[in-house]
Amino acid sequence: MTGTAPQPATSSATAALPAGPRRRTAWRVTFLALRRTLLPFVALVAVWWAVKAVFGLGVSVLPSPAQAVRSVGPLIRSGVLVDYTTQSLERIALGGAIGIAVGTPIGLLLGSNRLVSMTFRPLLNTMQGLSGIAWLPLVNGWLGFGSRTVLVVILYTVTFPVAFNTMVGVQTLPIAYSNALRTMGAGRFYLFTHVWLPGALPSILLGARLGLAYGWRALIAAEMVLNAGGLGYLLFQSGGARNTPVIVFEMILMGVIWVFIDRALLRPIEQQTVVRWGMEQR
Repeated sequence: MTGTAPQPATSSATAALPAGPRRRTAWRVTFLALRRTLLPFVALVAVWWAVKAVFGLGVSVLPSPAQAVRSVGPLIRSGVLVDYTTQSLERIALGGAIGIAVGTPIGLLLGSNRLVSMTFRPLLNTMQGLSGIAWLPLVNGWLGFGSRTVLVVILYTVTFPVAFNTMVGVQTLPIAYSNALRTMGAGRFYLFTHVWLPGALPSILLGARLGLAYGWRALIAAEMVLNAGGLGYLLFQSGGARNTPVIVFEMILMGVIWVFIDRALLRPIEQQTVVRWGMEQR
C-alpha cells in the first residue's frame, strides 16, 4: 500500500504570508539593517559636533560637520570632485578585477598540492606583509608617474591576499573528495572546476574583500605620492592649501565609498555565492 510522501515544511516563515504582509516584512528587515549600519555614523557625527562645540575649536583645527559639507560645494559645482572620484573608482575596479583574476588561479594551483602549498606559504605571507606602497619608488622608476604605476600597486596589493586565501581554501577541503573522484577517472581539470574552485569560493571571496580593502588604501596613498589625480591627489592638494574642511570631507567620502563597495557590492555577492553553491551554514 503506497502512501503520499509528506511535503517539506516551508523554510521561511515569510513565504506563507500574503503579498502585502510579506512586503512589509521585507521593508522592516531592510530598515533594521539600514539602522544598524547608519547608527554608528550618526553617533560619530554627534560626538564630532559636541567636541567642536565644547572645546570651541577653530575651523583650521576641526570644522563642524556643516562646515565640512559646505566647503565642498565649489568642488562639486566645478566637477572636480566627480571627476577625481570617478578616476579612483575606475582604477580600483580595473586593478581589483585583474588582481582577483590573477590571484585565484595561482591560489588554486598552489593549493592543489600540499607540499607546494607548504613551500610557498611563507612567501605569500611575506608578500602580503610588504605593502604595495613600498614598491612605489621601484615601480615609479620603471613606469614613471601616472596611472600605470597606480594600477601596478593596486594589482600587487590585491593579488596576494586572493592567492593566499584561495590556497588555504583548497587545502581545507577534505582530501577524500578529490581521492574519490580520482578513483572514478576524474582528471585535474575536472577537480579544478568541480571540487577545488566551488569548495574554495568562500575563501576566494574573503581574499577578494581583504585585497580590495588593502587596494583601496594603496590607491589613495599612491595617488597622493605620485600626484596622479584621483581622490588621493585631491586630498594631498587640500592639505597643501591647509583647507581643513575639505580634507575632513574627503576623508569621510573615502570611508563612505569603501563602506558602500563592501556592503552593497562585495558582501551580497559573497552571500549569494555561498547560497548558490550550497555552503550556507544553518
